[in-house]
This record gives sequence, structure tokens and C-alpha cells, in this order.
Amino acid sequence: MSKRLLATLVGFTAILMWSLLALFTVWSGTVPPFQLTAMSFIVGGLVGLVSWVFRPSAIRVLKQPWNVWALGVFGLFGYHAAYYAALRLAPPVEAGLVNYLWPLLIVVFSSLLPGERLRWFHSLGALLGLSGAVLVVTKGQTISIDPQYIRGYSVALFGAFFWAGYSVLSRRFSHVPTDIVVGFCFVAAALSIVAHLLFETTVWPENAIQWMATIGLGLGPAGGAFYVWDFGVKHGDIQVLGAAAYAAPLLSTGLLIVAGVADFTVIIGAAALLITCGAVLASKDLFLRR
Repeated sequence: MSKRLLATLVGFTAILMWSLLALFTVWSGTVPPFQLTAMSFIVGGLVGLVSWVFRPSAIRVLKQPWNVWALGVFGLFGYHAAYYAALRLAPPVEAGLVNYLWPLLIVVFSSLLPGERLRWFHSLGALLGLSGAVLVVTKGQTISIDPQYIRGYSVALFGAFFWAGYSVLSRRFSHVPTDIVVGFCFVAAALSIVAHLLFETTVWPENAIQWMATIGLGLGPAGGAFYVWDFGVKHGDIQVLGAAAYAAPLLSTGLLIVAGVADFTVIIGAAALLITCGAVLASKDLFLRR
């Protein structure tokens, strides 16, 4: 197995973790968004920090140029801040759909990277994935873009560009070890705490399930996933990862169905087919080139 294929598969585990985001968020109770983000980032930072006990020299990775820190911190914090703000300024379905343009933007932007080329099957695979994601989010119903919510839609689009830019530009710093994500998480957590104190009222988890869900967010979708995604976009096939990212809302819905929070429908089945076909098509060159 080539290093590129291995890194792509490692990056795909981030998508699997992100599928737990909705379920864990529901189980976390009524903890405010920025507080939940701060708590998740702290746990996520601790995930990487624990390994430094056995690798003390890893702390040297924190000595990086300002542009590395700016990209990582504003990528993690900026995306989540824009996402939560968009949900408050516009209807959540439409705002979430606009925000979820980031996988398609990753596929498009990646063609500008050295050694990368945008092929027809990358674009078509990403569009099929987007179509499947639209079905999942809208449940097959017609959506409307109301001009009065243009601010919310703009912020959602800004967040999409934020995460796509962070993911693609990370490739430019492929020489920076993934250990740097530890620092990104802690600084992003500090910014989230500031935002929480400015805009929210503190609410702590009320029982063991809510605490476990909150910690689970940091171990997985809102913490641990950042490490494997960093490794994947730096060393794997970023176009395949971008197209495959559309599996996250589908897998998330599937988990909600298993947990009894949602019901299976024909729309979900059709979305599964579209997203699967899109991911396979976008991955064609990765597997056939061997």
C-alpha cells in the first residue's frame, strides 16, 4: 500500500468521526455552542498532548512560523465560529446546506496545488456527493433562499471557504508534523472561551451521558478528527477526501436512525446511492493508477 493511499484512508477516518457529531451533540444536552466547542477542543488537545509524555521532544513542533499558526487556529476556530453564527442568523437547513459546500470547494481549490490536477471524475464525484447531501439535509423538500437571511447565508459560505482553505493550504505545510494540531486545539479553545464569555451563559452537562457525549466530541468529531484530517490532507489524495466528505451527513443521519432519533426513508436511500457513487467515481484514479 502506497503512502498516498494510506494517508487517504487515514484522512477518511475523520469523516467517520464527523458522522458522530450530530448524535453526540444531541446527547450533550443544552451546553451552549461556544462552550461545547471550547470543552471539545480542550479534550482534543489533551488527546495529542498525552502522547508527548512518551515523546518529550515533540514539544519542539510548537516552534513554527506565524503563518502556520494563523492557518491552523483560524481554520479550526474560524470555521466553527462561522458555522454556529450562521445557524443563528439564518434557518438551519438552508444555512447548513450553504456551509456544506466546503467539500466541493476542496476538490476545486486542490487543482491549484503543485502536482494536482482536477479531472472530470473528481468534479462529477463531488457534484454527486453534493446532490446526496442536499437530499439528506432537505429531506427531498424544496428550499428557498430568503433575502432577509442573506447575512446568515453569507457567514455560512464564509465558513465553507474557511474550512476548504484550511484543508487545501495545509498541503503547503506538509513538512509540519501533525503534532502541531495540539497547539491549534488549545489556542482555538481559548478563543472559544472568550466567545462563550461574551455571548453565552454557562451551562454544564447534567448527567453522566451528557458528560460522556461532551468528552466523546473531543475524542472524535470535534478534536481527534483534526489529527487524522491533517495527516490525510497533507499526504493523501485531497480531491478524493473532499468528495468523500459528503458521506458525513449521510452517516450521521444513519446513526441517528439507529439511535431512534430519526427514521429511514426512500430519500435517505437515494442519498446513500448518490454519495456512494460520487465517492467511488472520485476515487477512480487513486485505486486504478496502481
